Amino acid sequence: MRGKLLLVVGLGVGYVLGSRAGRERYEQIKVAAGRLWNDPRVQRQVKQAEGFAKDKAPEVVEFLSDGAKKVVSQVSGKSTTTKASAKAPSKARAAKTGTAK
Repeated sequence: MRGKLLLVVGLGVGYVLGSRAGRERYEQIKVAAGRLWNDPRVQRQVKQAEGFAKDKAPEVVEFLSDGAKKVVSQVSGKSTTTKASAKAPSKARAAKTGTAK
């Protein structure tokens, strides 16, 4: 019971103290954040990061696609080989079945 009472008192004190400085402080933080975001140095870095992301996006997509294909093949137990290589028996498969030349 004592813990609940302390929690309620703490919430009440936090609410009162927060509401006194709340809106004014929020506006100050908002203005400062806007100034920082619109700073030419920050915008230069943002543009550089956007360019880097656009350059690397195709590589990331290919990497993720290959990884997803590997996971699917491992989970399903199927191979992701092409039709031409699927027709020719692999050495391991030939050794298992006894059809090795």
